[in-house]
Amino acid sequence: MTLRTLKVALAGAGAFGLKHLDGIRQIPGVEVISLVDPDMEKARQVAAQYAIGHVATHLQDSLALPEVDAVILCTPTQLHADQARQCLHAGKHVQVEIPMADRLDDALALAALQQSTGLVAMCGHTRRFNPSHQWIQQRVQAGSFKLQQMDVQTYFFRRSNMNALGQPRSWTDHLLWHHAAHTVDLFAHQAGSPIVQAHAVQGPLHPELGIAMDMGIVLKAANGAICTLSLSFNNDGPLGTFFRYIGDTGTYMARYDELVNGKEEAIDVSGVDVSMNGIELQDREFFAAIREGRQPRSSLAQVLPCYQVLHALEQQLQ
Repeated sequence: MTLRTLKVALAGAGAFGLKHLDGIRQIPGVEVISLVDPDMEKARQVAAQYAIGHVATHLQDSLALPEVDAVILCTPTQLHADQARQCLHAGKHVQVEIPMADRLDDALALAALQQSTGLVAMCGHTRRFNPSHQWIQQRVQAGSFKLQQMDVQTYFFRRSNMNALGQPRSWTDHLLWHHAAHTVDLFAHQAGSPIVQAHAVQGPLHPELGIAMDMGIVLKAANGAICTLSLSFNNDGPLGTFFRYIGDTGTYMARYDELVNGKEEAIDVSGVDVSMNGIELQDREFFAAIREGRQPRSSLAQVLPCYQVLHALEQQLQ
């Protein structure tokens, strides 16, 4: 049976937009037909590279195309909630990159809007899809591994507004609402238990950027599992997020798509899913949910508890 081609608009031609475009190239039955970016020259260059026929500087121009089924938002954090709302109001399925909002009120309103429309709305909590973390999750679900502690380090060297490609950013990134969101959500997901305690401390605010450059977070789940998370924009290498899982039957360390045990012995996770690319797997789930008329893993409703915890931590820090 031939699948009807899903027609997609993608907003944001920056570092993460390119990762989605590369992932979508590997997914049959999906075509990106519209690209949105405020920089028309950049939009045209990327559209030519990926054979995308329509370019625009405003999201509404893409939403006005009746053939667009779904939208993927890879835009600045501060735009996520409003743009996702626009997509749902236009009758389009939407995947919004993490975080879905930088305020709890916006996250709650967005989840309620999804429910009222019945459309597929998903947030890019990529760690749920990385094969290394899926391997752990499969063992939790099988009852062969119970998480006791997660120790996580999220470290970047980013003392100015630069993206993952080293290019200037038009917006300011955030340790709490963006980078901590990955781990807060993943911890509850891997523990299989809601977060019931959360505490945070932060270092001085950057004089120009106005954000904390260092932060520490401690979490506890209802089942007793704990998580310690250290975040920094001041760290001069190695860069990235590193996860240590301490459980009742083993210790594991995940570094992106690599997984090793406590003795640094490699674990083969290549058979966990159809790809080793977490972004591609995330996009596959989004499109499968649309085709099957169901809610996706990492739906807005599923990840909403993460934003409730982030809000509580923000209240503490203020």
